[in-house]
Amino acid sequence: MAEISQRRPRPTRTRALFYPFVYIVGIVLVLLVQPTQAIKFKLLAERYPQPKCIWNTAHENMLVIVTANVGPGASQRVDIEIVDSSPRRNVYLSKRGVSGETRLAVTAHADGDVGVCFKNHLDLGHTQTDAGKYNRIIDLDVDIGADAVDYNAIAAKESLSGLETEMRKLEGLVTEIVDEMSYLKRREERFQSTNQSTNIRVQNFSLFSLCALVVLGIWQIFHLRAFFKRKYLID
Repeated sequence: MAEISQRRPRPTRTRALFYPFVYIVGIVLVLLVQPTQAIKFKLLAERYPQPKCIWNTAHENMLVIVTANVGPGASQRVDIEIVDSSPRRNVYLSKRGVSGETRLAVTAHADGDVGVCFKNHLDLGHTQTDAGKYNRIIDLDVDIGADAVDYNAIAAKESLSGLETEMRKLEGLVTEIVDEMSYLKRREERFQSTNQSTNIRVQNFSLFSLCALVVLGIWQIFHLRAFFKRKYLID
């Protein structure tokens, strides 16, 4: 009796190569994009405190999510302020009396650094000599760009599958990388323009110096000739 063999359908080569390609692209994009910044530090209390700022690079119209967890502490008041390093020194928000976990969201108005600044005020009942005895523990997380987007909420709202959610993440990362490359291109063009302007100024100054030296040399020749004639050293 002839044996009948049934062949199982083999996956196509395109499908076999698609998923590894997606994972490789995802890994490369994750390595290129700026990671989440997290830091934990001790903030001393003072009567007249100076701001302690944590700076992160952000581009224009980029979403910045700040999550600050302020530890407990008596006779102290922690204030938080989010600013940037642009010439206008934009102040995005300012909040007094922060305690526990606080989540803040801002959008950068200009290219540059966004700073999260803290001040720990000592209550009026204490003197400056007591400043070293009081402090608060600050646990700070800063998410910028694609890292600040809550893709789980988007997937739940739009009923996206796991693969569609990952593709949405990759799309956000690609957009962020394109914006980063555009920013670097603008900086390169600005630096090139500055270099060309500087070179032109240096050339003009060199030409002026050369002309000044030539004129000064000719004047010295005529001046010395006239001096020697007065002294009857030459005819």
